[in-house]
Amino acid sequence: MQRWLKLPDGRIIDANRVAYIGKVETFVRIDENGIDLGTGYAVYIGTDFPRETQISVTGGKDEVLAVLRALLGPAAAAAAPDKT
Repeated sequence: MQRWLKLPDGRIIDANRVAYIGKVETFVRIDENGIDLGTGYAVYIGTDFPRETQISVTGGKDEVLAVLRALLGPAAAAAAPDKT
């Protein structure tokens, strides 16, 4: 059974096809005028092991964590409380 998951950039993937989830990394977000937009977050999600099947999910902390919680399910969200 397919379980569709919408990513912050609008793409949709089948959560059952996810083979691995990479480490969450942070980076400095700057717009085209050089204004600091704060910290950005990114995580690689792979639907298979070749590099061509990696999906980079980027966005704010809440967006990336929402995707990870949706992938890992409610049990993982309860086991790892949000440390803000």
